[in-house]
Amino acid sequence: MTDQPPRPNRPVYLDNQATTRCDPRVLQAMLPWFTEQYGNPHSAEHIMGTTAEAAVEEARAHIASLLGADPREIVLTSGATESNNIAIKGAARFARSMGSDRKRIVTVATEHKCVLESVLDLRDDGFEPVILPVGADGLLDPDTLREALTVPTLLVSVMAVNNEIGVVQDIRGLAAIAKDAGALFHTDIAQATGKIPLDLTGWRVDLASVSGHKLYGPKGIGALFVRRRPRARIAPLFSGGGQERGLRSGTLATPLIVGLGEACRLAAMEMATDDARIANLRTRLLERLNRDIPGIAINGSLASRIAGNLNLTFPATTAADLMARVPDLCVSTGSACSSAEVEPSYVLGALGLSDEAASRTLRIGIGRFTSAADIDYAAAALAAAHAGMSAP
Repeated sequence: MTDQPPRPNRPVYLDNQATTRCDPRVLQAMLPWFTEQYGNPHSAEHIMGTTAEAAVEEARAHIASLLGADPREIVLTSGATESNNIAIKGAARFARSMGSDRKRIVTVATEHKCVLESVLDLRDDGFEPVILPVGADGLLDPDTLREALTVPTLLVSVMAVNNEIGVVQDIRGLAAIAKDAGALFHTDIAQATGKIPLDLTGWRVDLASVSGHKLYGPKGIGALFVRRRPRARIAPLFSGGGQERGLRSGTLATPLIVGLGEACRLAAMEMATDDARIANLRTRLLERLNRDIPGIAINGSLASRIAGNLNLTFPATTAADLMARVPDLCVSTGSACSSAEVEPSYVLGALGLSDEAASRTLRIGIGRFTSAADIDYAAAALAAAHAGMSAP
C-alpha cells in the first residue's frame, strides 16, 4: 500500500474550473472603490461620479483588449450565467419582434447548464432547440454543425472551453460555418478568457459571455460581448434605467468592474507564462498518477485542452469515496453548478461514459496559485487513497 503523505497545513486547492482565487493585485485595485471612491458611475453631475465612470471605462477597455474587441462592444453584467441568458434569449426575442422566420437555435450537448436551459426555455416561445452531439474527444464535428444548419437557423451557441473536461473547441472555424449559413454565433468564453488567446472580432463571433471569478477576478461580475459591425441585435431581458446601452439596466458595481478590468489586464500580460508553468504542473501530476494508478483514463481530447484541466476516470473506486479519503484536497466530481445533483455528469455521458464510469471520475483544475508542492501532495494522496480502497 502507498504510504499516506503528510497532511498539508492548509487545503490544497485544485478546483480552478469551479472558481479561482481572487488575485491579491486585483483585490488591491478594488479596495479604494469600496471606501474612498464610492461615487455612482452614473452620477455625471459631480467629480466622484465622473471619477467612478472613468474607472469603469478604463476597466471596459482592459476587458475588450483581452477579448480582441472594441470597448463599445462590452456590456457589463453579473457574470456568465446572466450574459448567456441575455445573449440567447435576447437574440431570440429581438428576432421574433422583427418578424424573423428563423426559429432554430443550435447548441451542443456538453454546454453549461445555463446555456442548455436558456435554449430549451425558448421552446415555449415557438423556437426549435437543437442539441448536437460531440465525439468521444468532446469536440463538435464541423460537419455535424453544417448538417444542422441546412435548416435556416437563428443562433448557434458553442462554448470555447468546456467547464468539466477542459476541451477547446475550434471557435473560429465553427463561427465561420454559422455565419456563412446566416446564423448568429454566440460562445460562452467563461473558461477560456485569460487561458487562451481570443480574437472575437477576427473570429466573426457575434456574442460572447465572460465571468470574472474564472480568471482570478471577483465573483458577481462578468461581461457580454455584443458585436457592433455588423451589429448583433438583442433585446434586453428586464427594464430599468437604460444603463449599458439599454441592454443591462442597473447601477454598475464599480469595485467589481475595476477588479474584472485588472484581472483582464494581468491576464493579457501573464497568460503565456502562466500557461507554460501550469502545463508543466499538469504533466508532472499526470505522470505520477499514471505511474501509481495503472488504468487511469483521461476524458476528452488531451491535445485540444486548456493547460490547467484534467478529467480522470479512476479504475477501481468512486470519486466520492476518493474525495472522502483525502479531505484536504479540493477537487470536484464535475461541474460545481450541478454538485447538488446525484445523477452522473451529463457532459461525461455525452462523451459516451457509462454512469458507473462517470461515478469514478474527478475533475482537477490547476491554476495560477498552484505550487509544485500542491501537485506532489495531490499525486501522493490520490495514489495512497486509491491503493487503500482497491487493496484486497
